[in-house]
Amino acid sequence: MLLQEALEGLSLRDDGWYVDATYGRGGHSAEILARLGSQGRLLALDKDADAVAHAREQLGGDPRFTIEHAGFERLATVAAPWLGSRRLAGILFDLGVSSPQLDVPERGFSFAHDGPLDMRMNRAHGPTAAEWLASVTQQELTDVLFRYGEEPRARQIAAAIVRTRATEPLGTTRQLASLVAAHAGRQEKRVHPATRTFQAIRIALNDELGALERGLAHALALLGDRGRLVVISFHSLEDRIVKRFMAREARGDEAYAGLPNIPPHARPRLTLVGKLVRPGTAELERNPRARSARLRIAERAPVEHAA
Repeated sequence: MLLQEALEGLSLRDDGWYVDATYGRGGHSAEILARLGSQGRLLALDKDADAVAHAREQLGGDPRFTIEHAGFERLATVAAPWLGSRRLAGILFDLGVSSPQLDVPERGFSFAHDGPLDMRMNRAHGPTAAEWLASVTQQELTDVLFRYGEEPRARQIAAAIVRTRATEPLGTTRQLASLVAAHAGRQEKRVHPATRTFQAIRIALNDELGALERGLAHALALLGDRGRLVVISFHSLEDRIVKRFMAREARGDEAYAGLPNIPPHARPRLTLVGKLVRPGTAELERNPRARSARLRIAERAPVEHAA
């Protein structure tokens, strides 16, 4: 999604070193590699073992390419040894769930087909959604649905889940979707009543917003002079974090606003590039899932002035 816009936003140099922080199924990685010269390098990250296996099969033979089984919240730890003394020319975050994850019932991200309630990005760690729902308190569940799903009937849905689990475990996507639909009240016609609930549980289970905040901070520390930060988000909460992060780093330390001599550590560390980018009509016709995509771009201010 927003492939060409993301590539343009990265302002690729043929000898640059780049990170694709969310490999997915490699659409962005493959196109970045196609534009790099022999001295360019690309590091891709993904916490999904299936994505890592795909990357090794499809791109592992390219000596310019490296894949790591890690989320972008571990970006600094993973990228620093790979970079050595270098700095990144650009980094791309393509947030959310990939189409293959949505399309495989066993992953539990979607209720389009019945499957186990898993929802973990990394199936090697943490509780499944079914396990989490079996033990979460009603108040915490209400808070998650309201905060991460912006679900207006969060209280009623949480209460229904807690009542139901007392007599039967919630183990499948179809079970949960049907239960939510029965208590969600009137919803938008184009959107399934369980959409917000599934989204909220997935975000909470994988700490997606916390990971994003940590990943953005790591990216800023690793970017070199004029390096580009490009982020594609699909949820208003994600986009809000990205927008505020970029705006804050583009302002610098407001305690020094208006002063004639601003110390290097207080100067802006980012420059905003262009405006918010949304998919065009042609892309939306090809891929309706792109309708909520938003792309933002920022450029690292000269490192020597922002240390």
